[in-house]
Amino acid sequence: MPRPHGQKTTNVVQGEYAISEDPDEMLTTVLGSCVAVCMFDTGRGIGGMNHFLLPSRPGEAGANVRYGAYAMELLINGLLKRGAARDRLQAKMFGGASMIGNVRDIGAQNAAFARRFLADERIPCRAESLGGVCARRIRFWPVSGLARQMLVEGPVDRVAPPRPAAKPAPAFPAIELF
Repeated sequence: MPRPHGQKTTNVVQGEYAISEDPDEMLTTVLGSCVAVCMFDTGRGIGGMNHFLLPSRPGEAGANVRYGAYAMELLINGLLKRGAARDRLQAKMFGGASMIGNVRDIGAQNAAFARRFLADERIPCRAESLGGVCARRIRFWPVSGLARQMLVEGPVDRVAPPRPAAKPAPAFPAIELF
């Protein structure tokens, strides 16, 4: 069970991943159109999180953690090298929001890639929160597989350029993330 005080916090930023088997460690990230996959093996007590920006490099599979295919391989292989069992791996997915109006929907592409990848690899997805227009703050305890999210409400222009709106957005105070 996660401990709210005295725990170690590791921030997983865009293009990174982290793996832990420390019961006092929490992995955290903030997502917009990016996707984070939280993968875990509770039987072994280990898990990890990645944070990718794009499903793949146009025209090729790049060895760069910013791209989903590589980020997923690094996460899975890292867990297996540290003792996770492939048949016990489970996942939870977050992100893939549509953050910028009138451009190709990178968030939807990221979400579709993550779903397809897990299905192809036969890794069950136990929970997902994908899509929408809000950014998300994710907290993940890799040993237990517990994940929590906070939607970052308010005008999207606090996170990315504004979307066209039919009516003006209400004024909100500055967003403070926990």
